Amino acid sequence: MNLTAIIGYLAAFGTTASFLPQAIKTIQTKDTSGISLPMYILFTLGTLLWLIYGVMEPSLPVAVANAITLIFAATILVYKIKYK
Repeated sequence: MNLTAIIGYLAAFGTTASFLPQAIKTIQTKDTSGISLPMYILFTLGTLLWLIYGVMEPSLPVAVANAITLIFAATILVYKIKYK
């Protein structure tokens, strides 16, 4: 594995892991009052597009990170819509 791939995987891990605390908190409390619905719709759509890009490119770090982030973002978005 070359340095570029290592940096890619580290970046993917960092940005993906940053969503875990918010997802856990949202699931536990069902409180989404501090979350902007338009922002999360756009973010989730953007993450889906990055996932598609990562698959088409192909870039495994981009695809894997965005697949996981999409799960977290979509979960938060569902909670935002369901519990507003």
